[in-house]
Amino acid sequence: MQTPQQRAEQRWVLGLTALASFMMALDAMIMTTAFATIRADFGSRVETLQWTVNAFNLTFAVLLLTGAALGDRFGRRRMFAAGIGLFVVASAACALAGNAAALIAARALQGAGAALVMPLAMAILSGAFGREERARALGVFSGITGCALIIGPAIGGFITEHLGWRWIFWINLPIGLVAIALVIARLRENFGPTAPLDITGLTLVALAALALVWGLLRGNGVGWASAEVAGALIAGAALAVMFVLWELRATSPMVPMRLFATRPFASGMAASVLFYAAMYGVLFLLPQFLQIALGFDAFGAGLRLLPWTATLFVTAPIAGAAVNRFGERTLVVAGLLMQAIGLGWISEIVSPTVPYSALVAPLVLAGVGVSMAMPAAQNAVLGAVAVSEMGKASGVFNMGRFVGGMFGIAALVASFSANGAADSSGHFANGFASAMSLAATLSFAGAVAGLFLPMRRRAVAAAAPQDA
Repeated sequence: MQTPQQRAEQRWVLGLTALASFMMALDAMIMTTAFATIRADFGSRVETLQWTVNAFNLTFAVLLLTGAALGDRFGRRRMFAAGIGLFVVASAACALAGNAAALIAARALQGAGAALVMPLAMAILSGAFGREERARALGVFSGITGCALIIGPAIGGFITEHLGWRWIFWINLPIGLVAIALVIARLRENFGPTAPLDITGLTLVALAALALVWGLLRGNGVGWASAEVAGALIAGAALAVMFVLWELRATSPMVPMRLFATRPFASGMAASVLFYAAMYGVLFLLPQFLQIALGFDAFGAGLRLLPWTATLFVTAPIAGAAVNRFGERTLVVAGLLMQAIGLGWISEIVSPTVPYSALVAPLVLAGVGVSMAMPAAQNAVLGAVAVSEMGKASGVFNMGRFVGGMFGIAALVASFSANGAADSSGHFANGFASAMSLAATLSFAGAVAGLFLPMRRRAVAAAAPQDA
């Protein structure tokens, strides 16, 4: 039975890890509504300003597993606090940037800080809760982090309009400094396995992620058949194979390949990659549809995302608690089928004249669905490994989520470009409908992957030892 002190420690762990994750996610979201103002201030082209997002994404992807490994080696609390500190310093550099190049460099540094924070947040959280409590904690964690999706675009538009775009970065300083102090004061230090760092593995996975993400980011700009993109994707695939082969023979692997031999881990990862691909692709295109095709301003578009994004805050904690009752497979499969139906519904009704009210029901359906699947898939992945390997599993999960999101954006934009354009509301609606159809297909594929998750029986009172 837990003591009040243990319960208090768990509350601090949940609150601080969720706060840090919220700050990272919010910073990514509020940037989207500030692009026009930043472009006007710097006199930069859209192609140049795109790298304020891409630079963050690249360093985040490349350093994710490195961040998890450093936490295992040097202490998760220590490196978690260091990651927040790096993110705060980089945020100040973003706010002080005098040109686009400086802003891009500072955003890359932010990505490095986030790569330390995100996998360690999940590892620290998962290690503080037992199996039966972990799903509920992850549900709350996902709900709080999901608030960034809910309020980020609207807050970004409001701050940019009333205070100036630099304040979207300045607000990270007081939050981050308070978080660092509380992490040091309230969290207990813990370590992963004390094995030596897998330098070769780190190098191979970093180069593989860099090449693959570079190819995904550049594909729509220079052409998927170009030598640059094809070469990057082939090199990334080859390096990924080399990484797997190395990890299979390494004495102290960074990512034990045996994890993928377990059904919960492999199926949970596959479902997660697919539903994050759909979710992030929609998140990239939907605000633009609301602005370009339906004529809302940035702040109005952010508010009209609420029927979709707000479901995460409401549903995820409930779904986290329901995992122990119904099992991961039921929630993942049912949730992703709901997302597939909702996004497919949108693809069928979307047009330049569709009333916004007609989009509310499918947005709620899709949002509730993915909010059910998210904590269940996380619990399946993290529950499949020993506590000592939580950091590695968390790093793999977060990299899969990120790469899935990047693939989703690239794939949906490619579908959009093949069937529409941004030169008129009609052309945009045509491309958007095609992209939503692809997102529905990805969601359905995620549900199929979820079918391979094992069924988990409910724990019953009869399982407890009985009196003689």
